[in-house]
Amino acid sequence: MGSRFKYSSNVYYGGIGSVLLRISTHPLTKSQKKWRVACIAVHVLLHLVKRVDSKKGKSNSLFSNILSPLSPFPISPHTVVEILPVAATFLDQTEDGGGLISEIDYVKLTEVVKNKNLAELHDVYGHVEAIARLLESSRDNGIRGNETDLVKRKREFGSNTYQKPPPKGLIHFILEAFKDTTILILLACAALSLAFGIREHGLREGWYEGGSIFLAVFLVVAVSASSNFRQERQFDKLSNISNDIRIDVVRDGRRQKVSIFDAVVGDVVFLTIGDQVPADGLFIDGHSFQVDESSMTGESDHVEVDAMHNPFLLSGSKVADGYSKMLVISVGMNTAWGEMMSSITRDSDQQTPLQERLNRLTSSIGRVGLAVACLVLSVMLIRYFTGNTTDINGRREFNGSDRNLNDVFNSVLRIVSAAVTIVVVAIPEGLPLAVTLTLAYSMKRMMADQAMVRKLSACETMGSATVICTDKTGTLTLNQMKVTKFWIGSEEIKQEISRVISRHLIESFYQGVAFNTTGSIFKPKSGSSVIEYSGSPTEKAILSWAVQDWGMDIEKLKQDYAILHVETFSSVKKRSGVLIRNKHDNLCYAHWKGAAEMVLAMCSNYYDTAGEMKRISVDERSKFENIIEGMAASSLRCIAFASKRMEPGEYHSNADEKYTITERELTLLGIVGMKDPCRPGAAKAIQSCRNAGVNVKMITGDNLFTAKAIAAECGILDPSQQVARGEVIEGIEFRNYTPEERLLKVDGIRVMARSSPIDKLLMVQCLKQKGHVVAVTGDGTNDAPALKEADVGLSMGIQGTEVAKESSDIVILDDDFSSVATVLRWGRCVYNNIQKFIQFQLTVNAAALVINFIAAVSDGDVPLTTVQLLWVNLIMDTLGALALATERPTDELMLKPPVGRTEPLISNAMWRNLLAQALYQIVILLTLQFKGRSIFHVEEKVKNTLIFNIFVLCQVFNEFNSRKIEKKNVFTGIHKSRLFLGIIGITVIMQIVMVEFLKNFADTVRLNFGQWGICVGIASLTWPIGWIIKFVPVPKEPFLSHIKKFLHPSS
Repeated sequence: MGSRFKYSSNVYYGGIGSVLLRISTHPLTKSQKKWRVACIAVHVLLHLVKRVDSKKGKSNSLFSNILSPLSPFPISPHTVVEILPVAATFLDQTEDGGGLISEIDYVKLTEVVKNKNLAELHDVYGHVEAIARLLESSRDNGIRGNETDLVKRKREFGSNTYQKPPPKGLIHFILEAFKDTTILILLACAALSLAFGIREHGLREGWYEGGSIFLAVFLVVAVSASSNFRQERQFDKLSNISNDIRIDVVRDGRRQKVSIFDAVVGDVVFLTIGDQVPADGLFIDGHSFQVDESSMTGESDHVEVDAMHNPFLLSGSKVADGYSKMLVISVGMNTAWGEMMSSITRDSDQQTPLQERLNRLTSSIGRVGLAVACLVLSVMLIRYFTGNTTDINGRREFNGSDRNLNDVFNSVLRIVSAAVTIVVVAIPEGLPLAVTLTLAYSMKRMMADQAMVRKLSACETMGSATVICTDKTGTLTLNQMKVTKFWIGSEEIKQEISRVISRHLIESFYQGVAFNTTGSIFKPKSGSSVIEYSGSPTEKAILSWAVQDWGMDIEKLKQDYAILHVETFSSVKKRSGVLIRNKHDNLCYAHWKGAAEMVLAMCSNYYDTAGEMKRISVDERSKFENIIEGMAASSLRCIAFASKRMEPGEYHSNADEKYTITERELTLLGIVGMKDPCRPGAAKAIQSCRNAGVNVKMITGDNLFTAKAIAAECGILDPSQQVARGEVIEGIEFRNYTPEERLLKVDGIRVMARSSPIDKLLMVQCLKQKGHVVAVTGDGTNDAPALKEADVGLSMGIQGTEVAKESSDIVILDDDFSSVATVLRWGRCVYNNIQKFIQFQLTVNAAALVINFIAAVSDGDVPLTTVQLLWVNLIMDTLGALALATERPTDELMLKPPVGRTEPLISNAMWRNLLAQALYQIVILLTLQFKGRSIFHVEEKVKNTLIFNIFVLCQVFNEFNSRKIEKKNVFTGIHKSRLFLGIIGITVIMQIVMVEFLKNFADTVRLNFGQWGICVGIASLTWPIGWIIKFVPVPKEPFLSHIKKFLHPSS
């Protein structure tokens, strides 16, 4: 990093005069004292040598003649003595001339910061400015920041990433799938069947049955494992995106946003309330700075950080108050946060509420299936051993007097295998897979629609939302502030400011704008006229207005004034303050900026355009209030500026030596009105939510009149109607209600102005008590409690703080309410897709269970073999889930009322559809089982193949029916569902291959065109049946509640 620290005494210390002038009043450490003495001594020695040389006028000075016998090297007539400051002694000279901290000393420095060793920091390294120079950085301009510099820093100090445990591989998911008990039983049956088959029929033909079961099991496991593996990779990718935080750094004098992963040692980072500290570092400067280190230490108390007593900032901490600049000392694995995060494995197996409900449903169905399988096993074993079963030639299978043990074992094994397969088919393990697929698919699509899901459960919960509480600024509006009106006194300024306002008043405005801000101004060194403004939209608007319209020179102001104390903006007080001192006359001034009516309440005087101070009378105050209300009614955000010249006793407390800023007897400088237009799609999105039965409430910190104007513009309030009593209130009014009054009135509130985070939290709690599913938007640190309390917390990706994002479930990347409405659509789509799949799978479960049970009990055999049932299982669980769980949201979803908290997962319409389809399949297949040979005049094997083929094709046709639960036309939008059509096509092709080409594997025979036509014709009847059954009305009361009443009439 640059050349080694080589300086002559003149270059580095600027002469003995500058050394003496730089002696500060602060006490020096021992090392600093030694270096100062050494510097002065060497400087004096050099000065004497130069004087001797100048008097002699010879090439070899007296000094060199004295030293030459002692040195093997020739000594030049003018020797430059290297004076290395304490920090420079820790630099290593690299081959390319770059100076870098030696490995040992850099490790020591990182440990000092990590362990917060203040004494060692000061004794060994000095102040933060010395360490910044050591790292070739500057507190004001940061590092150079070019590509070469960044690459070198990452190579020497590491990147700001941590080593994560390797993600789970495909083998892991395959092994997990093989842990399933039913799969293990099937494998055992397959192994025994394979062994007995080879023993009885030889290797050439004896492997068919056992090998087929093996192949079918491996196919099911492979498809399931690959699906889970793919979702794991998808979730890991989304996790990386959610961790990619944007931070503010200054490089080469320019403030810019970079990824947290691109932060390097030596970077100067700007931190404000709600930010995450991106690396371990040292405090440079700032005001009222406190951090929350609970993620590192577990302590909930906020830690105050300053330059003197505690300059240490640890990665992973959150900024609780104030703002500051920090110098990055260590990144990535060199920080305690990096070490901790590298040891944490992300839990990708987290269960959403819907998945838990489905797991319970799966267990219940599984128990029913197990009971049926046990019954089938018992009946078939009894029939076999009592001689009531025959083989394909019509001969009795078991003869007690003349029996072959191999035949007995094979028969029993076949019966056990069939029973186990019934359990496999009965257990709808595809339900959790369908949830995973639809969540992963929707997460990916939502990312493209500017919504990043942080918690899986939010996808499904958002579909049930009944109320959305939204912010105004940036969510309903564009957050592109511009000053459009300016009042001084009771006069609106429309002319050039310098012509109508006194110089004294302009200077006061300069002070209030330049120092009471968290924004900054960057003027390119290249001479470009384009000035860059950074900070919040409000701060940028005020700064650009002051520079462009007022001609403010912020650099000159910084030279003339020093900041003594800062009161950061508070969402409760709605204002910020600063105390500054004029460096020339030592006079101090207090400046406040904030919500116009609140700043006005602190003022007793005001300035007119001539700069004359006047007392605010009752009439004048009323005029100012009318001005504020008029601007607010025009949708303007009103910001007032006030100031006061401070006497020493007013700003300094001798008790604790801390500065304070007065809030009384201020003088009003002026009021600005800023326009923040509504987002173009906000009104349409709000109307869409209303059509979906979701109530939208606006909660804002702006005043009542601005809030009403924006609400009317966005469609939350109807501008053509009179606002009803209680629809628009202020936060303090809602706060002062009794709990009973809040519960009574909360549904009627549509706009809450001048609200605090506590008011937002109270509203969320009240709505939840009334049974609502509540979604809340928030961007500030103080919004965290409401975001956590809500059923779905939606944070803002642009204006949102890191604390707000971490407290939320979904991050709205573009801060647009239209994206909130999109999330609602996707949430409903997730819920709807799961319901479609449940209807589809339960139809198959019910039909397969009843058919196998009745056939086994009455006929002693099951029509569907183990391999065939496993193939059906594959169609249902994996291919069915892919087809139905990846449907995109439709407009009709936003025309239904929300399902709320208590709506059953299986609706009455679903029961109607699945019972009708299952009944049709049962009747058809049992008819074929008992009368198929006589109806179609075919052999037993052909009959069984027809049953298998019709059963599979019924599921294929029923997948179309499952696309729409209530709508009669199931083909709407089918051309857009390419994945659905593709999976249907793959299923049909694979079924043809199973029947026509894998006869030995699937235990089927080839069918002719006529037989295929019969299969397709019978299966296609599911379409008209599905269309007719939807004319049958269903009651609103859940279907299962009737059964409960029947079983428990007393309840």
